[in-house]
Amino acid sequence: MQIRPATPLDVPAIFELIQALAEYEQLSHLVTGSVAELQQYLFGPEAVATVLLAEVEECPGSPVGFALYFRNFSTFLTRPGIYLEDLFVLPEFRGRGIGKALLVRLAQEAVAKGYGRLEWMVLDWNEPAIGFYKRLGAKQHPEWILNRVTGADLLALAQSLDPEINPN
Repeated sequence: MQIRPATPLDVPAIFELIQALAEYEQLSHLVTGSVAELQQYLFGPEAVATVLLAEVEECPGSPVGFALYFRNFSTFLTRPGIYLEDLFVLPEFRGRGIGKALLVRLAQEAVAKGYGRLEWMVLDWNEPAIGFYKRLGAKQHPEWILNRVTGADLLALAQSLDPEINPN
């Protein structure tokens, strides 16, 4: 097994893995992005995320898993951290330590850079993933509720500022 940073040539394969993740989570209808947008945000002038890819000997050049992550910041720790947006291994390659290897690599990066934490979300129904994360020492924080604004709601929020208030 090899864990390596993604390159611009990997973007189509990364997008295929994202689609496979969405299918596994029964959320394929939410994948509205494109390979071109992924390329822009992973490798463009204002790149915002990083990807590690997992490859195995029997599938050279074809990633079988990925971790997409970005830097965040903890005000309480006053240190940066890593937020893992997605961790996914194709079903036929699970149970071989690939997911753990990806997480270990991220933990090593966080420690090497002096970051304060590595965190991520998991769907509440995904018992195999929850068990896997707990075995690795992850602690769940059910008291924190994810909030999200997207699409039309995001646009409405962006336009809702009182015109009397100067946003600059």
